[in-house]
Amino acid sequence: MAKKSALQIAREAYSPKLPLGLQGNVSVKEGAPTQSVADQEEVKKLFPNTYGLPIVEFVAGEEKTYPQMNVGVILSGGQAPGGHNVICGIYDGIKRLNPDNKLYGFLLGPGGLVDHKYKELTGDIINEYRNTGGFDMIGSGRTKLELESQFESGIEIIRKLDIKALVIIGGDDSNTNACVLAEYYAAKNYGVQVIGCPKTIDGDLKNEQIETSFGFDTACKTYSEVIGNIQRDANSAKKYWHFIKLMGRSASHIALECALEVQPNICLISEEIQEKGQSLDDIVTYIAEAVSQRAANGDNFGTVLIPEGLIEFIPAVKRLIAELNDVLSSEKYLAASPADNVAWLLDGNLSADNTATLASLPSSFAAQLTGERDPHGNVQVSLIETEKLLSSMVATKLEQWKKEGKYSGKFSALHHFFGYEGRCAAPSNFDADYCYSLGVSASQLIANGKTGYMAIVKNTTRPASEWIAGGVPITMMLNMEKRNGRMKPVIRKALVDLDGAPFKAFAAMRETWKKETCYVYPGPIQYFGPSEVCDKTTETLRYEQQ
Repeated sequence: MAKKSALQIAREAYSPKLPLGLQGNVSVKEGAPTQSVADQEEVKKLFPNTYGLPIVEFVAGEEKTYPQMNVGVILSGGQAPGGHNVICGIYDGIKRLNPDNKLYGFLLGPGGLVDHKYKELTGDIINEYRNTGGFDMIGSGRTKLELESQFESGIEIIRKLDIKALVIIGGDDSNTNACVLAEYYAAKNYGVQVIGCPKTIDGDLKNEQIETSFGFDTACKTYSEVIGNIQRDANSAKKYWHFIKLMGRSASHIALECALEVQPNICLISEEIQEKGQSLDDIVTYIAEAVSQRAANGDNFGTVLIPEGLIEFIPAVKRLIAELNDVLSSEKYLAASPADNVAWLLDGNLSADNTATLASLPSSFAAQLTGERDPHGNVQVSLIETEKLLSSMVATKLEQWKKEGKYSGKFSALHHFFGYEGRCAAPSNFDADYCYSLGVSASQLIANGKTGYMAIVKNTTRPASEWIAGGVPITMMLNMEKRNGRMKPVIRKALVDLDGAPFKAFAAMRETWKKETCYVYPGPIQYFGPSEVCDKTTETLRYEQQ
């Protein structure tokens, strides 16, 4: 047996807190019929068996007897702190319903269902993983459940194991797939329920019914601890500007939350940059002006937070990437097989505007943009070192200003990318409680015959006993979007709301943070101690629900 840390041993004994509605006998309170967030007629046609269902809430009820049932569970997509507690909540929930119930985990994601790879999750296994980070109990994977052949392969093992319901724990794409699978099994009258759980550290799976996706709380607190440490170092050495890239390709929720927690000098919000139509030079100038202003006050140091997907939100670069994706997969390019992609592209093979944009980039980053493609032939944006791109361009601009007598400070940059560090951290008390409640909610959705639902927990800025648990039809979150050239039903991603309270709070303070040193040092996640320290939610949730 692997050695356990003192924290692991102590966390095993932690009992997650539950909403009152899940603590004893449970009854279901149903609301009005629902509809999708957009494209109602198209979505309804695609999901005739699971569309228009009501939102449900779990409340105290009478004691009931439930027949024996087996449940399968899948972890899908990237890791997020708290996934193990969702599984523990499902296990404890179904065992409370009937001690003979069994839980099966499909290994390495949805592919485990298709390939019939699984293991029974017994009490001994479950107890090893309570309140721990990671997805290593059963592993995860990114296989998409989209094809009829996959659905039919899945039903074979589901029938073999006598599984009544499947719980898919994942993000927006995974839960879209769960909705498609639920509809397919309902249409075939297979008698198999499918339930989803909202997971992603990026925070972009949220709406009126889902206040936050699990893992966001822990990941942001993990990143904020390290950023706070870096800021303390910067304020001590007083000679470095730290450019820190954070997870979040599709949305800037992590960067915004970390900014609200640590108060950096600069935090870039991709959605705002896109809204304002800012150029790369606009962003570089904004940072350089902050560096120059602080240098005039004797502060040759600072911190800059950068969302991972920033480059795709800059309109000019977005247009360049779109044309590169076309040109670098064209017959003309393949026939030319140039030794130097950048030189070939600049030699009349791009539109005038995109030629100018590519020419403006430092050579190393132009090479990254035009280099190896992903399996779909697209630019691998996540591999672009945006933090180094920005710092090098800031350095160039400051050198020019120095020659012009506009700047006399010193600029030295250090670079960081915080990504995987936050995905498997030991869950905060909030995520441990929230995820466990999601798991128990999923078990109650199954017990009450629901399919095509996502487990939800609301009122999360209140004490856990006051949380409201229930379920929402996944079809309610769908709209139609173009994916790989075809219109498909997908859960709409939640971007940072520039009219929302969290962004407005940030915008009201950032000019002060830019000029002055207002750093906050959150320190590590606390698991033991006063509730205001151990059970606090994210700043995002606090502002949204204040």
